[in-house]
Amino acid sequence: MPRTVITFGTFDVFHVGHLRVIERAAALGDRLVVGVSADALNLSKKGREPVFSQAERIAIVAALKPVDAVFIEESLELKRDYILEHQADVLVMGDDWAGRFDEFKDICEVVYLPRTPAISTTALIEKISGTA
Repeated sequence: MPRTVITFGTFDVFHVGHLRVIERAAALGDRLVVGVSADALNLSKKGREPVFSQAERIAIVAALKPVDAVFIEESLELKRDYILEHQADVLVMGDDWAGRFDEFKDICEVVYLPRTPAISTTALIEKISGTA
């Protein structure tokens, strides 16, 4: 029986940390589905507009070899619905979210992957803009 893995992220200013989490998530199953945060969701959770638009971020993620499907994540409160809709067997999140999604263990396996050390989109943006 094929295993579907689902993960979520903003994937703004795409970097090697993003690539590694997608590759590691894909390795946990046969099919990888990625939810890309809507521009409005990113603004509400991070307090700033993404550098790259929702359409650009979707195009980047969809072009990656390990990714089988991409959709827009409109709301953090809809995670359970997204997991069920995409029939995910495994939810993968970064370990900075450890424990926050354990409530979904009733419908799928929940895996928290370690983040790539010393790589942060926010830090990159600050460095590029000269505010760091």
